[in-house]
Parts: sequence; structure tokens; C-alpha cells
Amino acid sequence: MAAEAQYDVVVIGAGHNGLTCAGYLARGGLRVKVVERRSVVGGAALTEEFHPGFRNSVYSYVVSLLSPKVIKDLELAKHGLTILDRPSGSFSALPDGQHLLLSRNMEIAKREIAKFSTEDAGAYEAFDRLLGELAEALRDVVNEGPPNLGGGLADLWIGLKTGNRLRKLSTSKQGALAELFTMSIGDYLNRWFESDPIKGDLGFEGIIGNMVSPYAQGSAYVLLHHAFGEVNGRTGAWGHAKGGMGSITQAMAKACQAHNVDIETDAGVREVLTEKGQAKGVVLEDGRVIRARAVAANVNPKLLFGKMVDGALLPDDFRRRMDGWRCRSGTFRMNVALSELPRFASLNGEDDEKYLTGTINVAPSLPYLEQAYDDARLKGWAAKPVISMCIPSLLDDSLAPEGCHVASLFCQHFNPELPGGQSWDAVKEGVADTIIETLDAVAPNFKNAVVGRQVKSPLDLERDLGLIGGDIFHGALHLDQIYSLRPAAGYADYRMPLPGLYLCGSGAHPGGGVSGLPGHHAAHVILKDARRRK
Repeated sequence: MAAEAQYDVVVIGAGHNGLTCAGYLARGGLRVKVVERRSVVGGAALTEEFHPGFRNSVYSYVVSLLSPKVIKDLELAKHGLTILDRPSGSFSALPDGQHLLLSRNMEIAKREIAKFSTEDAGAYEAFDRLLGELAEALRDVVNEGPPNLGGGLADLWIGLKTGNRLRKLSTSKQGALAELFTMSIGDYLNRWFESDPIKGDLGFEGIIGNMVSPYAQGSAYVLLHHAFGEVNGRTGAWGHAKGGMGSITQAMAKACQAHNVDIETDAGVREVLTEKGQAKGVVLEDGRVIRARAVAANVNPKLLFGKMVDGALLPDDFRRRMDGWRCRSGTFRMNVALSELPRFASLNGEDDEKYLTGTINVAPSLPYLEQAYDDARLKGWAAKPVISMCIPSLLDDSLAPEGCHVASLFCQHFNPELPGGQSWDAVKEGVADTIIETLDAVAPNFKNAVVGRQVKSPLDLERDLGLIGGDIFHGALHLDQIYSLRPAAGYADYRMPLPGLYLCGSGAHPGGGVSGLPGHHAAHVILKDARRRK
């Protein structure tokens, strides 16, 4: 006779989705265990001191997609979470000593765009309004699970509700939505604008964490994916978690522990325990067995089904799907400790802070983005990288000593697979130098202001967090890997082919970003199944 289950659910991975899932399960009355391979909870939402006196978010670094429902239900504010609103929009530093400020104030944004094109200034308000309306229409779609292809009446009902929401859009907006799902970000922006700076700045949204050309079909969807969010009730806004992104997962861990979730670190999973064709717990790397009635996995599907689950237990078509699951981000992360604020060539040095509290981009044109991709594809990394930088210490003085700053650098394109058998460990410091030189070209004091740095190559992201190919989304957000096809047709309802095994991470709908939604949706499915068993 099989041994009695120690827990109702064991959750693999204490990243934000795993903790979200565990929190909801415990609030629903289940006995929950979370096991985490690393010595600290948080996954990609983690804060560390990376240089004496300087702290910052190590991997993910800004907040927008985090579900207000998750914040409210798990009482994250009560457990210490504060999200700081960023007052400015994006600041694009251009190589000719100019800049483009896409302010959240529409009139300021239009005046800035008019420096380069009066036609574009006229088009921008309609573009921004359309994107906001389409994101609003799709918000309900991401806030619940997708219909399962081949499912029953419940899935049919979800599909009908989704269709009814989209039916309310005008014909032209339905067409625009279809374009955003299928077009390249480059072609889509070329339809709207004529000047390079705005197309480069907005084009970056389509290649974030997505190692593709800006002219790759379907890349426009990533722009829409990042428009779903809100901060403190402001739709489409971005913010910083006070104390860094680790404050999100620390609050989640406290919420879990308040409902008796057992969280264990330094507890890597070797395999999912199976008995009679069902998931019955996990076997840890140290050989210990933790039994549970169900397993929720907050790991990349390719890692889960390639390393932790016996492939013989999976349907052939699902196994082939996982073998071909595309994970390739092209992301290179850096944190830098700065002795002073960067001084950009286009600013006067007197009121710079009001320009720099948002995102600072080096993405001056679509050809620049295209060349970065071509370099990475052929040579391993971009000679002139695409850079998105934030300086959270402008809003949160707890991160750096007085008068100093920390900056987060999120950079593209960097090929996870280097040519000629090179290793990222051998070249990453030189590549980091290239990134700093690129910033120094538009902010001439930047290089000398750097007093410390933390470097994370695509290989580091894979080793640290199990992000195969450095993929921050647990699988590319391409048309054949989203919604009812995430992670596979017939398994989009968070229930995996192995009975008792659920997917609660970013490899499930609605995908990557610090949203908590995959964990939320999976938890409600697990609770529903638990009630049925009883």
C-alpha cells in the first residue's frame, strides 16, 4: 500500500508564481509544501547587495504586470509591499546628442515627437489610445484561464465569453488586434510612423526577452503583452517595488507562512515522484521523498518534462511538443553601482532627474535593432547592444549610499549559443565592457561613475534560475506558444498529461512577466480538483 501523502500539494520553485500558487492553495485550506533549489526564495524577483552598500533587483527589475487581485487577495501590502509610481515615461538617448522623451503626459510627448516629425506627433495620440483600448479589451482574457482545445462545455463557455468581449470591438479594432498578434513590430510601426527615434523606442518593446529580428512575424504581440499592466490603479504604468523586486516575493513568502505553508530552501527537485501513472510528490536531489496528492511546477516546461518527468509517461505528441519548445531570450542583465547620476549629452545637468525616473533606452532605430539581432545571430552578441536602463535609486534611496545610485541594465541581443564553442563564462566581462562603452557614448561620465557591477549572461540566467536559453518568459511568446497553445493544445488548463501534475509558472498562460497570474489560475484549478476528489 502506498505511503500516506504528507501534503495536499507540493510546489516546485519559490519564484513569484510558485509562492502565489502556494498562497492561494493554503488560503483554500490545503496543506502546502514549497521546495526551492536555491538558498533564497524569490526566483527572478530577488534583491541582493551586489557591491558594498549597493542593493538592487538582480533579474526582473520593474513592476506593471503584477495582478492587483493577487496583491489584494494575498494582502501583500500588509506584508510589506510598496510599489513606487514612476512619474516619467521613456527617455531614448540618441547617438547624435539628442533625445526623445515619451512622457506619460500626452502633450509633452507630442511636442517631443514633433522635434523629429510633425506627422508622427499627430499619429501618436491615436496609436497610444488604440493600444490602450486593445490592452483593456484583452485584460479579462489574461485574468482567467484560456479555453482548452478539445475541452468540454466549460471550455466552450470560456471561448464564447472571450469571443463576446472581442465582438464588442469595432471592425477596425478587431483588425488592429489581429495585426498585433500576427505582424512584426517593425512592419506594424512602419504603418504608423516615419521617424527613426519613435520606431526604435517602441520597437524595443517587441524584442524584449525575445531573440528575434524586429521584422519577425508575431513580434508585435510582445508590445501588447507589456501594455496589460497597471501600477496603483494607473493602466499601462510601470513602477518600482520599494526595496527591489525581492520585496514582492518576501511579502508573498510572509503571506504563505501566515497560512502555514512550509517553505524549504536548498531543496532542489531531482524528479517528480510517480506511482501508477500519477504524480505523487517529488524526489529531492538529496534523495528525500516528499509525498503529496498533487504537484504544482513553477519551472520552465522544457526543464520539467525534459529532466524531471519520465518521458515514457507522456503522450508522444506532447513529448515532441516539449522537445521543440522554443526558449531563447537573447537577454544580458547587469546591475551597476554608480558614484553619481549619469549625465546624458542632451540634458543640461540641472534638472536631469525629471527625465530619468522612467526607462532610459538605447534603441535609436529599427535598423539598429535589426543589426543587433544580426550580430548576435552570426557572431554571438551585438557590437552595439540594445539597452534599457532604470535608475530605481532616484525613487528609492534605500538602494544606494547618499549621492550614489544603482542602475538596472536589461540588454539585447546576446545569443545563448555562442559560435565556435565559446563559453559565456569566458567572454561575459568583455561583453559587459561593450555595454558600458555603449552607454558612455550617450552619457560621457557613465564609465567613470561605475564603481561596481553584477553581470548575468544568458548562461548565468539558465544556471541560476533554470531559464533554458536564458528565456525570461519560460518559452517564447510566439503565436504558436500562447493562449490555448501554452504549453500545448489540450493542456492549457494548467493540468498536465501526467495526472496530479500542474504547471503554475510562466510557461502557462498568460506567460512571462511578474504578474502572479499563472500561479493564481493554476491554484484555482488545483482547488477545484481537490474539491472534486473530496
